[in-house]
Amino acid sequence: MSQPIITARGISKRYQLGQIGMTSFRDELGRLTARFRRGAVTAATPTGEFWALKDVNFDIQPGEIIGVIGRNGAGKSTLLKILSRTTEPTTGEIIMDGRVGSLLEVGTGFHPDLSGRQNIYLNGAILGMSRAEVGAKFDEIVAFAEIEQFIDTPVKRYSSGMYVRLAFAVAAHLEPEILILDEVLAVGDADFQRKCLDRMSEISTSDGRTILLVTHNMQALRRLCGKCLFLEAGQSLGLMPVEDAIARYSRQIKPSPPVISLGDRARPHGEGARVRLLELGTTGGQAIRYGHPVKFYIDFRLREPVRRFAVGIGFSTREGQRVLTLDSDAMTPPLDFEPGTYRATLGMDFWPLPESQYHVSCAAIEGSSYPDALMEVALWDVLPASADETTHRSSPNARPPVAVDVIKTAP
Repeated sequence: MSQPIITARGISKRYQLGQIGMTSFRDELGRLTARFRRGAVTAATPTGEFWALKDVNFDIQPGEIIGVIGRNGAGKSTLLKILSRTTEPTTGEIIMDGRVGSLLEVGTGFHPDLSGRQNIYLNGAILGMSRAEVGAKFDEIVAFAEIEQFIDTPVKRYSSGMYVRLAFAVAAHLEPEILILDEVLAVGDADFQRKCLDRMSEISTSDGRTILLVTHNMQALRRLCGKCLFLEAGQSLGLMPVEDAIARYSRQIKPSPPVISLGDRARPHGEGARVRLLELGTTGGQAIRYGHPVKFYIDFRLREPVRRFAVGIGFSTREGQRVLTLDSDAMTPPLDFEPGTYRATLGMDFWPLPESQYHVSCAAIEGSSYPDALMEVALWDVLPASADETTHRSSPNARPPVAVDVIKTAP
């Protein structure tokens, strides 16, 4: 067997929970002196520690495509950030033999005030490529991203779809030996997702590059990966065949009630600090039934003003294939909001998805970034159309657009 291109030994990551930087110097000095005051008895202070990863070990061979799978909060994004060198492990060691390109979230590695063209060359320089090397790939990158018309526009004006198309094109065409992708298939239309899958298969097969892919899309895992690294509560269950990993993952998923509390859900470190999704549900607890009207709501809290803000709800099959996305900016442009608590309601007069169970994800969108996003927070049932109700049995191809309403519910 060849030398591993990635070796992880004893990787752990600890975060300190609680309020950071919210106490004064006087408060801290008082606590310190109290500890040394004669006769003082002080209670043990809870550590407030959260271990996102604990003692993770694995070896990955050159040319492998490895899926990283596990429930929300399992440590997948934290592991990829450590592999991408955007954060350091608390303990352990990572050895990687090659240049690393990564796409961890929309906008990562892009300067918002630079144009698409400038950001392509910037990313190439970060990878250690010369301007001539990047120039040789430039036309191919732009063609893949399908943004020729906007290549000299500052990327802060890009939509989230344009952002992710360019980001994936850059990551996949600038020839890093190791490519790290986090939920790249969660954004974008079906055609773009197919292009991504084809490109990942091509660069692994023909170029021998190694890919680590975090996704909830089980079809993508089956198509691309021979093995998956399964994470559970920050610990690794090891590399296993992809079908074994999918079966284990499916056993963990249970249907959820129509109202889902989001406020305490585990998030990547720092996500949800400014904008926090609080609750997701159907209005009145109504069932979702094919061909009938339905309204969803998302409660969210803004701790500071936000600009060009929207919320979205995504529906995927149990295998992870995204089949429907509802965005609050589908009919109206993104709005500016002041701090407060709000409820966004998104409704459809005709529900187009047939009877089945669907994973539900939701996200807060600010311009081209995602200040809060939660994948697969629920597994909801869609019921068949009622036999005695035909009012809404029209063609789904002729359904009205998404209706949107946003109201402030608290300061």
